[in-house]
Amino acid sequence: MNAGPSYVLRGFALWRHRPGLMLLGMVPALVVSLVLLTAYVVLLVQLPDLVRWVTPFVDDVGDTVRVLVRLSVALVVAVGALALAASTFVALTLLVGDPFYARIWRETERMLGGAVPDGELSAWRAARDAVVLVLVGIGASVLVVVVGFLPVVGTVAGAVLGLGVSGWMLAGDLLGRPLEARGLDAARRVELTRGRRSTVLGFGVTVQVFFLVPLGAVVVMPAAVAGATMLARDLVAERDAAALR
Repeated sequence: MNAGPSYVLRGFALWRHRPGLMLLGMVPALVVSLVLLTAYVVLLVQLPDLVRWVTPFVDDVGDTVRVLVRLSVALVVAVGALALAASTFVALTLLVGDPFYARIWRETERMLGGAVPDGELSAWRAARDAVVLVLVGIGASVLVVVVGFLPVVGTVAGAVLGLGVSGWMLAGDLLGRPLEARGLDAARRVELTRGRRSTVLGFGVTVQVFFLVPLGAVVVMPAAVAGATMLARDLVAERDAAALR
């Protein structure tokens, strides 16, 4: 069974112990959500004109075909925009709210016991990671749009691909803070997650699903940070245990 979703649920348990801290963690998520929601609404309002502009080749075909083609294109663009918004949301929220989320993951570390890693993520490194995540998100969104043009299965395949890709990127960025605090650079983080891809993906997709619920992103972000800290600890513990065998 994929254990990824359980880390999100365990992250929500922190509400019982530190509700004030978790509420504080919702503030940057709320601000960024409002900005991105406004941009997405503008896109949806302009979507019919955008779809007509990119599909002039169906102007002279039958009504049924024209409607089906343009509806498929609209769905693909909407899903691609959601994938981009998801990666942008996490990058911007972690960047803007880094002091809040640093307190959450440190508190989670203290609650779980053991020494709290003292590695710091510099402001420059955080900004660079945010830019990289946004650029990767743009690339993934373009891929989703391209796949969405496949006949018959394109729309469904694009939606599934968008959910999977954005979920993987979300998990990677959320895990970056607690793993980097342990001195793991990007290459070693990739190696660490290689043996638990399904768990990491399950965690990221679960967070992504919350994003699809109104205000879900605001509520889940503090829990996702706590859950990512728990997952990071388990990944490192499993690596260390395997090294001793």
